[in-house]
Amino acid sequence: MAKKIIIINGPNLNLTGKRQEKIYGEKDFDSFYNEHLLAFADKQNLSLEYFQSNHEGNIIDKIHECIGIKDFIIINPGALTHYSYAIHDALLACKIPTIEVHISNIHARENWRKLSVISPAVKGVISGFGLEGYLLALRFTSQSSDD
Repeated sequence: MAKKIIIINGPNLNLTGKRQEKIYGEKDFDSFYNEHLLAFADKQNLSLEYFQSNHEGNIIDKIHECIGIKDFIIINPGALTHYSYAIHDALLACKIPTIEVHISNIHARENWRKLSVISPAVKGVISGFGLEGYLLALRFTSQSSDD
């Protein structure tokens, strides 16, 4: 049976490839998802879904919808990383193994970006590898025995 994985992206990540290209790169997430992530998921027999919202409540609702359905969550909460205790609590409540991904190295940026209130609620964090970080997270989920 295929593992069911969802990638959840937060605010402004719909502008990847158009926004601060020196930090986030020139490739848009949708192209990377279609060209690389779906291809990898297919080869590994993973069921992959993608969700993006600029609204905290929608992200929380999506996490709640994953309960009993998804085996893994890969989340990039965007700026919500630094202050959304509600997303933190939703991830703890859903009890689904989660990988936190950041395109940039949040520890090499502004001081306020160095703290993630999400990290204590996740299995691991991948930061600073550009869009490849999502592929690293997906590789982990394909090899993990956490179900």
